[in-house]
Amino acid sequence: MSERASESSAQRNAPVVAIVGATGAVGTTMIEIIDARPSVPWSEIRLIASARSAGKVIPVRGQDVTVLALTPEVFDGVDIALFDVPDEVSAEWGPIAAGRGAVVVDNSGAFRMDPDVPLVVPEVNAEQAANRPKGIVSNPNCTTLSMMAAMGALHREFELHALVVASYQAASGAGQGGIDRLQAEIAAVAGKPVGARAGDVAEALAAAGLDPDDSPFPAPLALNVVPWAGSLKDDGWSSEELKVRNEARKILGIPDLKVSATCVRVPVVTTHSIAVHATFAREVSVDRARKVLAAQPSIVLRDDPANGQWPTPADAVGGDPTWVGRIRQAYDFPNTLELFLCGDNLRKGAALNTYEIAETIAAGQG
Repeated sequence: MSERASESSAQRNAPVVAIVGATGAVGTTMIEIIDARPSVPWSEIRLIASARSAGKVIPVRGQDVTVLALTPEVFDGVDIALFDVPDEVSAEWGPIAAGRGAVVVDNSGAFRMDPDVPLVVPEVNAEQAANRPKGIVSNPNCTTLSMMAAMGALHREFELHALVVASYQAASGAGQGGIDRLQAEIAAVAGKPVGARAGDVAEALAAAGLDPDDSPFPAPLALNVVPWAGSLKDDGWSSEELKVRNEARKILGIPDLKVSATCVRVPVVTTHSIAVHATFAREVSVDRARKVLAAQPSIVLRDDPANGQWPTPADAVGGDPTWVGRIRQAYDFPNTLELFLCGDNLRKGAALNTYEIAETIAAGQG
């Protein structure tokens, strides 16, 4: 068989992938990732969105692809469907896509804690992607994902016992509306003598016509940090904080893992950061932890405080790796490491991990 004939045969046998929510922020990032990662030679890439976006033409891998409206029939012949839509849309349409033969990889929170749906981070538990009785694989929350590559590697080495974390979450975690609001607030306070008196930031926003009721954040975000992300749950916890606890347990396979989280919104456009206090069952050392983390292909180790080298969102944004640094042995807590991590919440925190799950399934590894 000629080389050209072999390529043609491989293309015919290659799977079909669909992106549901293709015109949203994460869907757009997923298209960028597909363009940059030729690991799977998809025979067809279908772009699916709401009726108002149907008909748009988007280039993917050098071809113009017309966006299709979300209907049951659009999943016919699809092998893997990547969902990035609100929870209620995934809850309705994920089972429909699975019922038509597609493996659904869902980025919403609709199925994450369903015991019949695996919650997968390929660096940590890729094998779980094969265990999908409902035909659905779930992608974790972006905050949880920001630390999973690192915590999975350290757990394998030292056996994780407890986690206490504080997140510093970017505005884009609240969607495009969060980005737009932060940019508008920055423009409203730029060059103004504000930040030295209680209420003056809010006054500057009001003077610029920015109504607090129109904001996705419960307080001004410019020149501020807001100790809240998500919705209110029992006992004063936020939904984001409980996601970190519950999802970390499920991904790592430690159902009784002790976890406590405080989630904070910060005036960063994209990239979540997390300060981690991790206690292990086995003796730890900073040198060994650095070696373990440096060996992970999806981690960038930047840990040289003497020379001002540590992770920041400005380093990690727009990239795929998790950045890790500030690794210390806690003075007062045995077998405990302190570390600081940054990860782009639109890439590894959402689109990239979803696509990596699809790569794992397409390769027959999950």
